[in-house]
Amino acid sequence: MADVARIAGVSGQTVSRVANGKHNVDATTRDRVLAAMREVGYRPNSAARALRNGQFRSIGVIVFELSSFGNTRTLDAVATAATSSGYAVNLLPVLDATQGAVSTAFTRLGEQAVDGVIILIEAHELDEAEVMLPDGLPVVVVDSSAHYDYPVVDTDQAQGARLATEHLLDLGHATVWHLGGPSSSFAADRRARSWQQTLTARRCAVPPIIVGDWSADSGYATGLQLAENDDVTAIFVANDHMALGLLRALHEKGRAVPGDISVVGFDDTAESAHYWPPLTTVRQSFAEVGRRSVDALIGQIQAGEHHHQPVAVPTELIVRSSTAPPRRS
Repeated sequence: MADVARIAGVSGQTVSRVANGKHNVDATTRDRVLAAMREVGYRPNSAARALRNGQFRSIGVIVFELSSFGNTRTLDAVATAATSSGYAVNLLPVLDATQGAVSTAFTRLGEQAVDGVIILIEAHELDEAEVMLPDGLPVVVVDSSAHYDYPVVDTDQAQGARLATEHLLDLGHATVWHLGGPSSSFAADRRARSWQQTLTARRCAVPPIIVGDWSADSGYATGLQLAENDDVTAIFVANDHMALGLLRALHEKGRAVPGDISVVGFDDTAESAHYWPPLTTVRQSFAEVGRRSVDALIGQIQAGEHHHQPVAVPTELIVRSSTAPPRRS
């Protein structure tokens, strides 16, 4: 730093301001300092800076099932929001949602010196009665049980399922069948519960739930099954990928959508507007979930204390061509 200051003809304090991204340095002086940094190969020491101010400007992210659509989109949003706030992101995938795996992940992140951790593990296996999160480190849990003593940020799954089910009932369908996600998923469980509660509140029959695995293949298998049942006129599918497979099966079986059967998905993937027919679906804002998660974590880091305030991000029903009133016999 002294070499940079000498070459640029400025004080060490000015070099420090430029190195730390402060804005109280005029452009000409900043350019001169940056040129001197390049000349001597100077790079700010982030570890020394962390020792001085007590923060590493780094966030750890623990994620399970990195390949899932929701986790991938949320992780992208978290990384974008963190970068915009001047924080680096250390990603640590977890292969098994168990106490041992999560504890190991926290230990590894601690060795990497992070200021806080966001957990993206959406599975019943990671139950709050089983997994203990460490004290003393700011934590935000995304898309999981709302019973942790940490901020929990999630899409309002119940609202989205209610909007989908009510939409089909309001079109005149006597009831709505449901192709749900795997039993290990908190999101699938909340969507299924809300679907059932909505039908019960409207005094409609509650068909047996069919459980899929989020894949288009499981949607296709379910579509082949439901196409044989003439009583099925409306189906709420727990995600758009399963809806894609279900639509294919219905077409192959000669069941018109929405003429014979109306279909609603969940997620509003980029492709859902191009399904045939374009899919009516529930849009959840992964960008907002990611932003709110980072905001909650940075709030804890800067305040130096934990807050337990669940955040439910609203959903929106996107109506396209896959739903219509039932045909009258």
